[in-house]
Amino acid sequence: MNGKLNKEIIWLLKEKYGAGNLSLISAIGGQARLPASGGNRRIICKIKKDIDRLKKGEPIDYIIGFADFLGCKIDLRFKPLIPRPETEFWTENAIKEIKKSVREKIRCLDIFAGSGCVGIAVLTHLPFAAVDFADKNERFLKQIKINAKLNKINPRRYKTIKSDIFSNIRGEYDYIFANPPYVAKTKIKRVQKSVLKWEPASAVFGGKDGLFYVRKFLKEAKNHLAPGGKIFAEFDSWQKSGIAEILRKSGYIDFKFHKDQFGKWRYLTVDYRRTTE
Repeated sequence: MNGKLNKEIIWLLKEKYGAGNLSLISAIGGQARLPASGGNRRIICKIKKDIDRLKKGEPIDYIIGFADFLGCKIDLRFKPLIPRPETEFWTENAIKEIKKSVREKIRCLDIFAGSGCVGIAVLTHLPFAAVDFADKNERFLKQIKINAKLNKINPRRYKTIKSDIFSNIRGEYDYIFANPPYVAKTKIKRVQKSVLKWEPASAVFGGKDGLFYVRKFLKEAKNHLAPGGKIFAEFDSWQKSGIAEILRKSGYIDFKFHKDQFGKWRYLTVDYRRTTE
């Protein structure tokens, strides 16, 4: 076994099976020292099937069935986009910023919600927040409800909305969190094979230049931002100048770009001001 695969197997055994890895690894390798019970045979059979999935390139998060996101357990049974460390980074920064400046009830929108990881983290770490989750995929809306229950979120603090961007969104929000599909079709060769094969293309690709959904989002977002509110939105690092132009053309005044933990331009913030329109 190569080093990466071996690490993933150990992680799989720990997270999915809660197993001590040494005895099971030796059993999987044909040197079984476990009692030959039916239960052990079934477990080893399942583990071998999971290892075959790993060898075929399926992401380990899908095989385990969940991912950690700011201390929240995010179930992935409906195969939404797997939460990324970069998204976790800006979400954590957003939560820290809100904690410093807000102490009263706030209304938030997690749009392009997918697994709901951003909004679930907000609800978990900000007890005064209420979140609307918006996604056009009904399976992902079911996924969000599963994750809310899994993380013991009071149902009165959130709701799910089937919406193609803002098509079914009403009212204004204090905070809007967006992780739109932004990978450009022209950059497809840069995308990992496992992403192309296993993750939902609808949550990855944003048209030829990657900005199809970004444009539509920014065009309408200002109409749903409450006075004093703020937008947090993720993008690909090379899109910074293009997004700046979209922001200016859309009439946004107070916006700022931020780098992720790897030193790449990754997300933007927009503070509320009436636009120039």
